[in-house]
Amino acid sequence: PSCFGYPLSIFFIVINEFCERFSYYGMRAVLVLYFKYFLQWDDNLSTAIYHTFVALCYLTPILGALIADSWLGKFKTIVSLSIVYTIGQAVMSVSSINDLTDHNRDGSPDSIPVHIALSMIGLILIALGTGGIKPCVSAFGGDQFEEDQDKQRSRFFSIFYLSINAGSLLSTIITPILRAQECGIHSKQRCYPLAFGVPAALMAISLVVFVIGSGMYKKVKPQGNIMVQVSKCIGFAIKNRFRHRSKEFPKREHWLDWASEKYDKRLIAQTKMVLKVLFLYIPLPMFWALFDQQGSRWTLQATTMDGNFGAIQIQPDQMQTVNPILIIVMVPVVDAVIYPLIKKCKINFTPLRKITVGMFLASLAFVAAALVQVQIDKTLPVFPAAGQSQMKIINLGTDNVTIKFEQQAGQVNIMPLDSTGYMTFDSSRLQSLNITYGNNSETTNILLTEGKRHTLGVKNDVKAIAVNLLLDNTTSKPEEGNNLIRFINNLPDRVNVTMGGTSFGNLLSLSVSNYELFPGGRKDKITVTRNSVTCSTTSKAFGFGSANTIIINECSGGEQNVTYSEDIPPNTVHMAWQIPQYFILTCAEVVFSVTGLEFSYSQAPSNMKAVLQAGWLLTVAVGNIIVLIVAGASKLSQQWAEYVLFAGLLLAVCIIFAVMAYFYTYVDPNEVEAQLDEEEKQQAKKDPGISEKQAEADSQM
Repeated sequence: PSCFGYPLSIFFIVINEFCERFSYYGMRAVLVLYFKYFLQWDDNLSTAIYHTFVALCYLTPILGALIADSWLGKFKTIVSLSIVYTIGQAVMSVSSINDLTDHNRDGSPDSIPVHIALSMIGLILIALGTGGIKPCVSAFGGDQFEEDQDKQRSRFFSIFYLSINAGSLLSTIITPILRAQECGIHSKQRCYPLAFGVPAALMAISLVVFVIGSGMYKKVKPQGNIMVQVSKCIGFAIKNRFRHRSKEFPKREHWLDWASEKYDKRLIAQTKMVLKVLFLYIPLPMFWALFDQQGSRWTLQATTMDGNFGAIQIQPDQMQTVNPILIIVMVPVVDAVIYPLIKKCKINFTPLRKITVGMFLASLAFVAAALVQVQIDKTLPVFPAAGQSQMKIINLGTDNVTIKFEQQAGQVNIMPLDSTGYMTFDSSRLQSLNITYGNNSETTNILLTEGKRHTLGVKNDVKAIAVNLLLDNTTSKPEEGNNLIRFINNLPDRVNVTMGGTSFGNLLSLSVSNYELFPGGRKDKITVTRNSVTCSTTSKAFGFGSANTIIINECSGGEQNVTYSEDIPPNTVHMAWQIPQYFILTCAEVVFSVTGLEFSYSQAPSNMKAVLQAGWLLTVAVGNIIVLIVAGASKLSQQWAEYVLFAGLLLAVCIIFAVMAYFYTYVDPNEVEAQLDEEEKQQAKKDPGISEKQAEADSQM
């Protein structure tokens, strides 16, 4: 059955691919934040495990291709590995259910190892599934066409690539929205089970759709794997060359010619072409090392930025959508506009030059990321190091106050209801302060806890000076653009405070509440009850990622007076500043990734495509392993420095590649094949027996 001149079975395959990519990219989009916020890993561990997972996803395709070609055939491989995949997604979803181990119902899992174990099992199954299917689905689609349908077949591959990007685009938008919801049985949490559950459901749909089309597919029997033959041929050549290493044996033109005792000329010629291309692949992993950090480092960078786009509030993991949106726009633009323009300028923009330009652009993108990071670092708070403490002083009184630090020279003057920033002291050396209001002066002893921040409230009463030293339990900037809010009661009586839907309980005079988390970018109603009289006001908008202390003052005519003191400044660098680096990296991807595979296929015989595809995916896997090694080995404490390091490494590799490309001579596999055919015909005339052997050898390939 056919439809628009295409086999009907194609539509099942395209829908299957769309769902599978939606499932994969959706899960991957929220993965690094799941590690960081749910499993409570630090940035480095989250990045490391993320890249290990991506590397696995690109190593397993080689396994998938072997299983399909040598044993199960493509159809059975796709079905059986999709089942594994669906189970993996489901396990992942279960692993993120907070209530699974949260027995005391405090909103965080009691036994994190259970969640870690489950999610690791889930990720391994997903890596097996997605990797195993990857090489089979597109090839299986290609199998559905007849020999004379070349035009439809190439159009199918374009539609196929679009469905991949459409799937990844939609899921990168939708999954983070699901993650940002609040859900849970006993306590409200970020909704990771939903963010992983929807991809799991889509994977199940993908499997069902694929099986429904079963009757319509053209199923080609497994014909043995070309990779196995190529590897055997190379292995034999090396062994044979080693056996004949003494001087008396004549040299051969190419080391692969040492395989000619056992393998026919055609396989050797084809293997030479493949190895020539694979040699060029050696520098390519460095590109992927940078490219795949969009999902790890760049997403973590976005968590420290301001995501307020006017009407909509962007989640940090949604910034990754810039990539698929741009791809969908850029691929046609580059093909239809940019390449023809370059051609008009009489520049010969060969595939290898395109790949070199792609590498150069990717290293530029990381320079851009480093520049953004430098701006972000300026806004990040500095916390006390070992042996140090920090203290900010709030003047809760009605007059100016002067505070002298004993043992550590220096003093500060503070206006009424004003505060200093955090000042850093050696914990052991600062032991007492001299506080002066007008003529009234007194000295108090204080004890600072090492490595912590403190707030000192001072107030001039009629009789004496009230001093209250409070320990701040913040050790980092609030995550995900949330704000931390706490209250100081500057009234003589006890008060009850609520803000938004959160109650801060009863506060004694001059005491401070704990910090509570509030979502960023909104204003909340503050209600204060004192001796059964209630006053209220609306807070100011706090931006994203700040910590604030709100001082409760007297109430006038039902309107509560409050004063704000900022403990940690909000994220001020806007997420839109990430767009340039995404744009440059997407341009790099368009000239690098699309060209790379096309070039590979044009430089090797058609039956060797599987070997090249495996090689190409291997470069992606190795790239992700490079991230692990570089990020682990470089003990760079500054994130911007790590970006610059990666940019520098890729630039160096880019120069090496340019040199390799300069010495590369393009071949036309069809000519080589024709030449071999010609030689065989000549041979057959001389010796009719050979051609039968040859035919037999060909049928085995």
